[in-house]
Amino acid sequence: MLFPKKAKHRKWQTGRKNPKKRIRPETRGTTVSFGSFGLKATSQARVTSNQIESARRVIVRTIGKTGKMWIRIFPDRPFTAKAAEVGMGKGKGDPQGYVFDVRPGRVLFEVDGVPESVAREALRKAGTKMPLTTKVVARV
Repeated sequence: MLFPKKAKHRKWQTGRKNPKKRIRPETRGTTVSFGSFGLKATSQARVTSNQIESARRVIVRTIGKTGKMWIRIFPDRPFTAKAAEVGMGKGKGDPQGYVFDVRPGRVLFEVDGVPESVAREALRKAGTKMPLTTKVVARV
C-alpha cells in the first residue's frame, strides 16, 4: 500500500465541509499524459491507499505482462479514528491510514501497451473498486 515515507504533521485537520467547494472540478492532472487510456473521476471522494492498491492489482492482472500502468494519485493525507466503544472527548484519535482527496476531472490511472478492448476492460474493473464514479478516457 502507498503511504508517505515521512510526514511533516502526524494529524491533519478535517478540511472543508461545503459540498459546493468539494465538487468543484479539478484543475491539475486532468489529461492522459503517459499512457493511451486513463480512468477519470466524475465525482468527488476520498480514496484510501487500500482502494488504490485494490484497483492497481486488478489493472495489472488484466493487462498482463505486455502492458504498462501508471498511478496518477498518491495518498498523503492522514486520517484518524478513535477506538471502538470510546466516549466523546479526550482528544483526537490515532492515525489509521492515508487518503487522497479526488475531485471531478482527475485522472487516477493510465494504461498503455495493450489493445483498446483490454485497456478499457481493465480500467472499468478498476473503477468498480473506487468509492466514486469514473469513466474511461482516451488520449486526445
